[in-house]
Amino acid sequence: MFDSMISKFNRKFNSMITRYIKKSDDMLSMNVAELKKIIADQKEEIQEIMEEEKIIERENPDLSHYLEHPNIVAIIGIRRCGKSIASHMILEGKRYAHLNFDDERLIDLDKDQLNYVLEAFYETEGDIEYIIFDEIQNIDGWELFVNRLRRTKKVVITGSNANLLSSELSTHLTGRYVDFHLYPFSFREYLKYRGVEVPKSYSTKEVSMLKRELENYMKKGGFPESYRFGKHYLMRIYEDVIMKDALSRYSIRDKKSFRELAKFLVSNYSNEFSYSKLKGMIDVKNVHTVKDYVDYLESVQIVFILERFSFSLKKQIIAPKKSYCIDPGIVDSVAFAFSEDRGRLLENLVAIELQRRKAYWNQGWEIYYWKDEKQNEVDFIVKEDEHVKKVIQVSYEIGDTKTKEREIKGLIRGSDALRCDDLTILTWDHEEILEREGKKIEFVPVWRWLIEVDELQGCSD
Repeated sequence: MFDSMISKFNRKFNSMITRYIKKSDDMLSMNVAELKKIIADQKEEIQEIMEEEKIIERENPDLSHYLEHPNIVAIIGIRRCGKSIASHMILEGKRYAHLNFDDERLIDLDKDQLNYVLEAFYETEGDIEYIIFDEIQNIDGWELFVNRLRRTKKVVITGSNANLLSSELSTHLTGRYVDFHLYPFSFREYLKYRGVEVPKSYSTKEVSMLKRELENYMKKGGFPESYRFGKHYLMRIYEDVIMKDALSRYSIRDKKSFRELAKFLVSNYSNEFSYSKLKGMIDVKNVHTVKDYVDYLESVQIVFILERFSFSLKKQIIAPKKSYCIDPGIVDSVAFAFSEDRGRLLENLVAIELQRRKAYWNQGWEIYYWKDEKQNEVDFIVKEDEHVKKVIQVSYEIGDTKTKEREIKGLIRGSDALRCDDLTILTWDHEEILEREGKKIEFVPVWRWLIEVDELQGCSD
């Protein structure tokens, strides 16, 4: 009787295990089948974009040589700036597979199912050498999977949250990846997209054309899809960044205060701020919370922060900061009570371009602003290693003698304090070279500074 009970129990147990294995196999098959459909849908969408929309070659450096051996290239940038298209262009003509995790059908996917993705790739694409993962930071624990994958594959990942992507990579992939920040279109790329050829000589007619295009660029910005869908599309990008990349990802509870802070910083581009003043402005009790909020906004790349330069690190840390918006089109669409303060607009535009040049060609750069105790100010200084390489002032209109002298005075005071004699004042359309107190000062129209090929590699000795 006892043997009979044991036998009956074993039959039931084996039947249960069989059903469990069958159910697991069915779940695996269903997951892989669904993943294959998503991969096929996304591939079709990308192919339509590449074939039907106007795609220009970006001016960022060629990243493909970082993939000559199994490695990871991380392309980081604000959403909709072109990261995915740039990834596909890097791997054009190569055997690769792609999956974008910013897809509602993948919302329940977790790290334990990531191997199903690899299986689905093999079934749809065959033997692949390269893989693109868009917005993979949406999956908690993704970095361990990618770390294993990079041993045999060459992987490109993209993400719109710089802190999350970089911190997770640096924790698990020390020395095994290269990260690169992609920006929305520069003015040069905007002209290329518009089919406007940069003239080799600047006639009156050509200069007028370039200034008209720059006026348009300062309103439309560098998100290519906004050129087709209009200004409301920029509002959508802004809302997606705030909602999906910041509020949701960081589980921010005080959504109202965070939104107020975001709106304030975007609207007060090119202005100084301190964390303590921001705390009182948005009614947040803890200044550390305010700092975290600013860090979150910078990590999702809607703004970036410049510190006031000082040879004293302590003074630099406690000094006020300046915020700039990542794109002039966002400013025009989102900023509260948008101002026609063209000096601030121009300063914001130059700040973006300096950050772009740093990311693309001069990663050793450090960019600051400078102000002394007498309130003499320089808008931008470029430091490399231990030396300040370039001092830049931005002034929309210097026709007024008083304004011109104020800008020159600030530049010279900065030159003396920073021990740098490479001095430039960027203006809307004034061009001149003058000497003052034994120093050469070059006035350069900003449209020219933005497009000059010689300036792309940054400053020189």
